[in-house]
Amino acid sequence: MPFARPAIIARSNLKPFGKKKQMIWKVGNQYRPSFTFKCWPMDWAWRKTRWKREIGETSMDDTVKTTSGEVQGFKKSSGINAFLGIPYGESTAGDRRFLPPVPAKPWIGIRSAKAYGPSCPQGKPTLPPQDPASIKDLDAPVGEDCLVLNIWTPGFDDGKKRPVMVWLHGGGFQVGCGSHPVTDGENLALRGDVVVVSLNHRLGIYGFLRLDEVCGPAFAGSGVAGMLDIVLALEWVRDNIAAFGGDPKNVTIFGESGGGRKVGVLMAMPKAKGLFHRAIIQSGPHPRCVPGDAGTRMAELFFAYLGLTAGDVASLQKLSKRELFNHFHKFIETVDDPLLVKGNAGRWLISPVVDGTYLPAHPFSPAAPEGSHVPLMIGTNKDEAALFLSYEENLANLDDAQLIKRLSSVLGDRAQQVLEIHRKNRPEDSPYDLLSAISSEDRRLLSIETAETKVKQGGAPVYMYFFTWESNQGLLKAAHTMEIPFVFRTLGVTDITGTKEDQFPLSDIISDTWIAFARNGNPNHATLPHWETYDLEKRATMIFDSPCRLEYDPWSEERLAWKEAPPKMPWEGKVFVSAMMKK
Repeated sequence: MPFARPAIIARSNLKPFGKKKQMIWKVGNQYRPSFTFKCWPMDWAWRKTRWKREIGETSMDDTVKTTSGEVQGFKKSSGINAFLGIPYGESTAGDRRFLPPVPAKPWIGIRSAKAYGPSCPQGKPTLPPQDPASIKDLDAPVGEDCLVLNIWTPGFDDGKKRPVMVWLHGGGFQVGCGSHPVTDGENLALRGDVVVVSLNHRLGIYGFLRLDEVCGPAFAGSGVAGMLDIVLALEWVRDNIAAFGGDPKNVTIFGESGGGRKVGVLMAMPKAKGLFHRAIIQSGPHPRCVPGDAGTRMAELFFAYLGLTAGDVASLQKLSKRELFNHFHKFIETVDDPLLVKGNAGRWLISPVVDGTYLPAHPFSPAAPEGSHVPLMIGTNKDEAALFLSYEENLANLDDAQLIKRLSSVLGDRAQQVLEIHRKNRPEDSPYDLLSAISSEDRRLLSIETAETKVKQGGAPVYMYFFTWESNQGLLKAAHTMEIPFVFRTLGVTDITGTKEDQFPLSDIISDTWIAFARNGNPNHATLPHWETYDLEKRATMIFDSPCRLEYDPWSEERLAWKEAPPKMPWEGKVFVSAMMKK
């Protein structure tokens, strides 16, 4: 179904995509209502979404019974039924902080499900701790009673068993929520007659601080508490989604960036086995999680930094969220230990921890066969790094000398060889284009590594894609996150995609592809060239562009150029993309 683009977005005088815009786009500002209309159309889009909810929807007389009680949502003007802010777990505040989640207690009467619930506490891990912007809005609609989910469905209690698509938001396990306007599930549900679910879960130190070795067995699983939240949400979907017109035996999990990593982690968790049946990883291929000893060391040093004795978790639980974030950000900037990453990159150690129990091994490793039976679709965008590079001023004027200097900081004496291979295959690219392409290779190569490992596991097909369509918005090109509004058919609420008209038919194709895969585990459909499964010989890859096409081992020479120096995870060496950014 085609959709119109608001006139406010369809303009040619697009402003540069600066750092503030990057943060608003990536994180969303639904928990930052103090932003004004001067910021960016994303803020306008959020306010417009809230306004539409107030005046453009109709109330619903019917209710839906869940295992916790009855809920009442509202009907969108499109006919899609929305149920927002449904609790799936109890509050994680107070003495429940850092503990595994528990199901929501039953309520009496009818619970309104007409507004999003609070986002989970989060800061801005990329900002220095002294910057008040990193904590200024923690008193906005954010709270530890945040285990809520949202549902968009074409119909409920109608006897249909629709495919269920559960979206896991990005944000590197640090930030984000399930109520970003670009991932509103209405248009996707309408297009495919599917049920779309999004959710909030614990983030950062609340969700991934391993405490069991420091505070005792009651805190087993604290290093993956945020992932256990998602497992609890999937259990809620299993037990309740049929009442919303969904099929609990046909659930697809999909996510982008950190959300893609969550998909991979779930595929390695025994508790999640059987709760989903297909998986899509968008630009989040990192297959290696935090080693258990590093996770424990992080907790030990944080307790020492605060002057707390081992086991004194009560003091951590009593801190306000502002105090906890402030202490942790300062700790991350100063920590110095052989097991940990120094400086701001240390925030990546607040990610899922391989604890040997809830997460027995790294995703897709031979020791983690739980997801071997799950069909996987995986891919990245051509210019992933452009989102992170785009805020730099005058980067469009980068010259060859500056380019080789940046590459050498990461690749050493191999920089010239890698540059020559990329330049040979992209003779018309500018130095900035080449910087963007080369510094984006980490996600592409890790996606290939993940696909290769999954193929070797056997048991289920793998489909590989590469999103190469370029926006005419500034220097973004095919940047990180660019494909999200194509999937959700929400091009009208963001200007990240620019003004090119071919984005609309491409969105039709991409959303239909995701829907087809969710329906039967095969992404093929009438308007897409035939997509073969990925193997180690032909390496069939779907190129999402205008037009779409299937290629075999695309950019193979560039892929092979990295065999001797694969990109590493932050705790294994230099952070690949950030090392090429201006210091």
